[in-house]
Amino acid sequence: MQMEKGSLSIESENMFPIIKKWLYSDHDIFVRELVSNGCDAITKLKKLEIMGEYSFPEDYKASIQVEVSPEHKTLSFTDTGIGMSEAEVKEYINQVAFSGATDFLEKYKDKTNEDQIIGHFGLGFYSAFMVADKVTIDTLSWQKDAVPVHWESEGGINFEMSEGDKQEVGTKITLYLSEDSVEFANEYRIKEIINKYCSFMPVNIYLSKEGAEQEYETIDAADIREDDVVVEKFTEEAKTEEKENENGEKETVEISPAKEKAKINKRPVSLSDTNPLWMKHPNECTDEEYKAFYRKVFNDYKEPLFWIHLNMDYPFNLKGILYFPKVNTQYDNLEGVIKLYNNQVFIADNIKEVIPEFLMLLKGVIDCPDLPLNVSRSALQNDGFVKKISDYITKKVADKLSGMYKVDRENYEKYWDDISPFIKFGCLKDQKFQEKMKDFIIFKNLDDKYITLPEYVENIKGGKDDEPEVVDAEEVEKEETDTAADEQEEKAATVYYVTDVQQQSQYINLFKEQGMDALILAHTIDQPFITQLEQNEEVKVHFQRIDSDISDSMKEEGDEETLKKQTETLSDVFKKALGKEQLEVQVQNLKNENISSMITLSEETRRMQDMMKMYSAGGMGMDMGMFGGGETLILNANNALVKYILDNTEGDHVDMFCKQLYDLAMLANKPLSAEEMTEFVTRSNEIMMLLTEK
Repeated sequence: MQMEKGSLSIESENMFPIIKKWLYSDHDIFVRELVSNGCDAITKLKKLEIMGEYSFPEDYKASIQVEVSPEHKTLSFTDTGIGMSEAEVKEYINQVAFSGATDFLEKYKDKTNEDQIIGHFGLGFYSAFMVADKVTIDTLSWQKDAVPVHWESEGGINFEMSEGDKQEVGTKITLYLSEDSVEFANEYRIKEIINKYCSFMPVNIYLSKEGAEQEYETIDAADIREDDVVVEKFTEEAKTEEKENENGEKETVEISPAKEKAKINKRPVSLSDTNPLWMKHPNECTDEEYKAFYRKVFNDYKEPLFWIHLNMDYPFNLKGILYFPKVNTQYDNLEGVIKLYNNQVFIADNIKEVIPEFLMLLKGVIDCPDLPLNVSRSALQNDGFVKKISDYITKKVADKLSGMYKVDRENYEKYWDDISPFIKFGCLKDQKFQEKMKDFIIFKNLDDKYITLPEYVENIKGGKDDEPEVVDAEEVEKEETDTAADEQEEKAATVYYVTDVQQQSQYINLFKEQGMDALILAHTIDQPFITQLEQNEEVKVHFQRIDSDISDSMKEEGDEETLKKQTETLSDVFKKALGKEQLEVQVQNLKNENISSMITLSEETRRMQDMMKMYSAGGMGMDMGMFGGGETLILNANNALVKYILDNTEGDHVDMFCKQLYDLAMLANKPLSAEEMTEFVTRSNEIMMLLTEK
């Protein structure tokens, strides 16, 4: 072979600035590209062997060897794959592996900020020039009588090609790193990158450091393998221990016999798990293996709740494992990771085209060799095929959850607090998922029991007086009218709910005293979720927080005129004492005389306020004050403290008592501010001092 020089292509001068601009945010991805190319080369050679066109040497081992040299600032990748002939180097390397260079540049010249281009035209190899000033290739083709080829290029523009000296079939690519990329000559940095992108590739990957001192390990002589380099063999003496015998005499007892040992060169350990758990059939995997895999991949030592093993061969190939992790209590803190692979090659985390948004709250891996990659291995075409994959994953998750509800209700309820934010988020984001899961949404009630929404509504209906009544013919029309009215009422059944069990405990006690029930909706996502439920045509409901109003069942019948006068009197007294002219006050005869005061806020007002808070937090600049407070102070005419104020409107300490009753009511509704709490504590001390003066 004669020395050959030349330029890679006319267009390549324009190509490399584009590649460099693209790679800026993915500076380490060249490792994945070069290792993947080596993996592809090995796969091709194995296929040739299966087809009978090539025979492996006896000592053949499929592997990729990565070597760093901090001293020479180089990084090399050596594979035992198919290799390249001179003609193939010319075609795949010198031609830059794309025929439509002009079309390529025209397509991507304005999109380099948003599209990742390496790989679209076989450019994975050229990612090496993003970190290297010079790149060399030494390769030997599998073909009989092939001549080894040496290729090198500085800057990726001009090249030199000549006969090389490689002895084994395969390819070695050496990168002479640029000054701003010498970090990649560090073995720990490269190990980190390989673990990130290549830890599950189907070929063993070994990392070594040029000039590193030889490390050794000791094994049993019986375990020596053919490829082990034995430094020495020796006999390990038996281990003994002094013990007392039955007669109380001490004697030396052998606890471990002598063993033949061998000191060998430390065996290389592959950085790649070539047969990851998701590639196995679910029946072959144990629970402990699933948990160990979870710990290894996600560094999460809290055990997952459960998992779904995806295993599909038709109409597309998809495998994977999705884990339901134990989540935090606040939705804002939920963050999962779904790792996407293509033939065991890591692509990226949380690719939204393939993985539905709500599934990104989970943790897991998905491997789909049929993914239509467009530019490099890192971006996906947003086409109908990808949508089918996304729909399949959604269906499998819904099937798993609904199946658990049907056949393992106990565990479903046990996991509910952790999985409910995910399920509710899925219902909000994905209509198909919502359709599949709508009958399997459960709620915890005040008795800590789990019920469905229809069951709650049915319980409300069951609480009515259903005793049969004999009516004559003249009352039939009235009965039908009443029935229609009842049906209309049922369509808009009121569902009471609690957002904070401790904060709203006073209201909960009132409900329990009257045999009423409410649902616990303490998660942030519950507010948008109940809005969706209210739009459900099948079960017409209206959600109302437990402190939004006082139910008639909690009140005693009283004289309306008297309550009206008491309301007018106490409104004036409390407005003056509190300095709140806009305060709305109502006096009611509550059955529980121990309750002095309560705050209610209508559901509509609360939701409006929550919406305004959201806009305000998002920088929308909404004026919260324009909607007013909206709360109503309920005073219990049956309570001794309220009676005292009614009887002593001009008393010395009435203002203090009014403020105390108001703060007590507010405490049961929402936390006081720091200033309000300080005043409340000070006032409480003053009231207790009044008792000591008597």
